[in-house]
Amino acid sequence: MSRQAAVGRSTSSIWALRVLVAAGLVTSAVIHLRLASGYQQAAPGGIGQGNLFRIQAAVAILSALYVLVRGSRPAFLVAALVALSAFAAIVLYRYVDLPAIGPIPAMYEPVWFMEKVVTAVAEGIAGVLSIAGYMLLRRSGKARAGSAATVSAR
Repeated sequence: MSRQAAVGRSTSSIWALRVLVAAGLVTSAVIHLRLASGYQQAAPGGIGQGNLFRIQAAVAILSALYVLVRGSRPAFLVAALVALSAFAAIVLYRYVDLPAIGPIPAMYEPVWFMEKVVTAVAEGIAGVLSIAGYMLLRRSGKARAGSAATVSAR
């Protein structure tokens, strides 16, 4: 395979990963925004789970935009942190009954329902694909650095 073909395939793979990661993060954000008002009713005067859902949605949207616009290693790293932390929270609060921690309310919910499953799957896939994008860029960066050293040595 020629070097140009390899670079073209790598570029299209990165774009595909960027779009898929952003789609997973936006899916999570939309569902969190749709559910937020119902969860806020449990603590209408405090920070509340609904407000945490809104904050998570905003961070997910911002990281989706970052990965779409930049598509850099730091963008994929941010997307991975956002997606995987949200995935960890949804699984943790499904199986572990944690008490309120400071301003963070107790969010134990020992059931799975459609929106929760879709959100967990979207966040998990976005997290894994973000790591793949980070690693692919890391590998292509090393390959470019090596080929630049070879060209300058000639």
